[in-house]
Amino acid sequence: MKKQSKPKLAFFDFTDCEGCQLQFANLGSALLELVELVDIVNFREIMSEAAEDYDIAFIEGSITTDNDVLRIKKIREKAKVLVALGSCAAIAGINGIKNRSSLDAAKKIVYGDKAGLISSIKAMPVHEVVRVDYTINGCPVYLPEVISVVKCLLMGKPYSVPNYPVCAECKMNENVCRYEKDQECMGTVTRAGCNSWCINNGNRCYGCRGLVDNPGADAQKDILIKYGLKLEDVLKHFTLYNDSMGEKYDQEFK
Repeated sequence: MKKQSKPKLAFFDFTDCEGCQLQFANLGSALLELVELVDIVNFREIMSEAAEDYDIAFIEGSITTDNDVLRIKKIREKAKVLVALGSCAAIAGINGIKNRSSLDAAKKIVYGDKAGLISSIKAMPVHEVVRVDYTINGCPVYLPEVISVVKCLLMGKPYSVPNYPVCAECKMNENVCRYEKDQECMGTVTRAGCNSWCINNGNRCYGCRGLVDNPGADAQKDILIKYGLKLEDVLKHFTLYNDSMGEKYDQEFK
């Protein structure tokens, strides 16, 4: 009998820092197990070869130029399965900061007198341009979730991104609330799935996974009032990861 060929897996990056790909490369023994199941044909972090024949495409980075739009559409045409890897690909990430001002102003801030030479469009998550089959949120991605998504992908099963807040995971992990430590925290309205990773390690939640679909606006307002915080002050801290977080937060909580 003819041996069934393994699916070919490729990684592509757009506007990003490649931190999520580096995190993927840090899977350790799990990565070794993965290569028994797939052929990695394009992965700049760990290999120099780059093939154009692939079945599964992992996309890191947001779409920020017209060339990006054309390129991601070509990748989508080839790939049987497309995965958005990390905050930039999933929700536009840090690159979305520029969406809160005009493109001309953003280019002027970054490029100065060379701004007129730069071609740029608003920062978009991958799903705003092409169909995405799986999404792995986070900045960087949380390795246990990466493994869960890859398992679902290889078995042809859907992966349901949690639609409850990080606060739920924090409670299960018996963390002291960051508000009790005089720190603002977006865990109350941010989509879970990271096992409250940042809070477990003494940090706060910056909202890198995006908002849950129906954030508890009233509960969040009560928290802000209880701890004497203003919405404007909180937003200053939490427009880091994407424009849509700021805009959605504005709409939900004002």
